[in-house]
Amino acid sequence: MLNFKSVNIISSLILIGLFIAYSFYNFSFWFIILFLFTWFLITIAGSSLIGWNYHFTSLISNPSIDKNQVSITFDDGPNPEYTPKVLALLKKYNAKATFFCIGKNIEMHPEIFKSIIEQGHTIGNHTYSHSTRFGFFSTEEVLEELQQTNSIITQQIGLEPKLYRPTFGVTNPRIKRALKVTKLQPVGWNKRSLDTRNITEKRIFNRVTKNLKKGDVILLHDTSDKTIAVLEQLLLFLQEQKITSVTIDNLFHIKAYA
Repeated sequence: MLNFKSVNIISSLILIGLFIAYSFYNFSFWFIILFLFTWFLITIAGSSLIGWNYHFTSLISNPSIDKNQVSITFDDGPNPEYTPKVLALLKKYNAKATFFCIGKNIEMHPEIFKSIIEQGHTIGNHTYSHSTRFGFFSTEEVLEELQQTNSIITQQIGLEPKLYRPTFGVTNPRIKRALKVTKLQPVGWNKRSLDTRNITEKRIFNRVTKNLKKGDVILLHDTSDKTIAVLEQLLLFLQEQKITSVTIDNLFHIKAYA
């Protein structure tokens, strides 16, 4: 399996072999540099692509599920302008979703946050700050972010979340160590909408619905008008295809709260 441990073991053995060979044979040192660069690229890709399960295993999709169900997930809320619109659409189409919320946004908009739970959706931890530097945080800093957000969620709704969505899908050994302490279950996706990018609603909708199948996990963000427009189209599409949107805990038959 292509993961951090196996890649590093194999790479270390190959590197030792290259140095031994270099001491006996006359070949360019650039071969070693090229090998190290290849290792670096694999590590960067594995840390950036959550679907690789490179540093730790995340819930990506559940193709073995019996029912015709998918999970729509939303990152980065609660947002005072867009989260209520998302909730209204989900209610209109009788769909359930999972919201991975940022701790500081929960503090600023507690009533909106509570309304997510009140309407039967599931909440997950999406760090406290959602810092662009999160991938470079120390283990202690990651742990503080996760524990702080869990504490805020518990104060607001009396529930301790077990689900965690990595910011930007970034994983690394420090996050892995923090997850071991918090016992949070990382959740990824296999249908990335790219709704935060500068692309059209049509392209976003096509990305999500192309080859959509039962057990898929869709990533959206409750942060823009574009997402609201795509969401309604998506919910109509699911209705036509007789596909139900359920929460992550229902899709994977796990507990969402401790």
